[in-house]
Amino acid sequence: MPAFRVLTVDDDAAARKCLRELLSLDAECELAGECSNGAEAIYAAGRADIMVVEVELSDMDGFELVRRVSGMVPLVIFTARHAEYAARAFEAHGFDYLIKPLAEARFHDSLSRAKAQIMRDRTTSRGARLFQTPRRIAIRKSGRVIFVMIEEIDWIEAADNYVSLHCGGETHILRETIREMEERLDPARFVRVHRSAIVNMDRIKELQPWFRGDYRVILQDGTVLTLTKNHREKLDSQLLLGSFAR
Repeated sequence: MPAFRVLTVDDDAAARKCLRELLSLDAECELAGECSNGAEAIYAAGRADIMVVEVELSDMDGFELVRRVSGMVPLVIFTARHAEYAARAFEAHGFDYLIKPLAEARFHDSLSRAKAQIMRDRTTSRGARLFQTPRRIAIRKSGRVIFVMIEEIDWIEAADNYVSLHCGGETHILRETIREMEERLDPARFVRVHRSAIVNMDRIKELQPWFRGDYRVILQDGTVLTLTKNHREKLDSQLLLGSFAR
């Protein structure tokens, strides 16, 4: 019995046929439906595990569709005829971005990774909705698109509706709030230590008791941040404060 339900959304009949044929080669996948526009997809989204979405739909773009079905579909693979929308796809928390015409090997590689991520979530959270954590973040900079791998991030700093990603000796600016950033990162790896800072726990070198229940967080590169009292539970849950007296 197929374990994964895939919904395809594309206004091109030939593209839908291609996806149908590619999916038929995977015995673990079941075609949950074919939609020719965003309006149809909104009604069908709730029955899918994976949604394959064309960016340039006739009635709304794929990003608007994903915003409108947020929370209904755990994982989205975007498709497009060119690479122009790649940065926006990853900013929209897309799992992958495929260029048309779709290459069979590339499509099935993306599908295999998507299935593996869903299975990990089903195992660890016992059927809860997928926590979708990206492998990399796309950042526009001087007309270019820079891809920052998640594991390269040391810490993240808030600045109004922007965040600064501190990666080694480099800093990248991304238009996103720190709350949105916190929601898209793996809580087993990144923790909010302050209203304006998120830290990669692998980069924490030392925690020092400070004032009124706060702590100084010393990173491996010498950066000093503050862990406020109201954020301590998040670190406690990862057993990082087990040796400190309350």
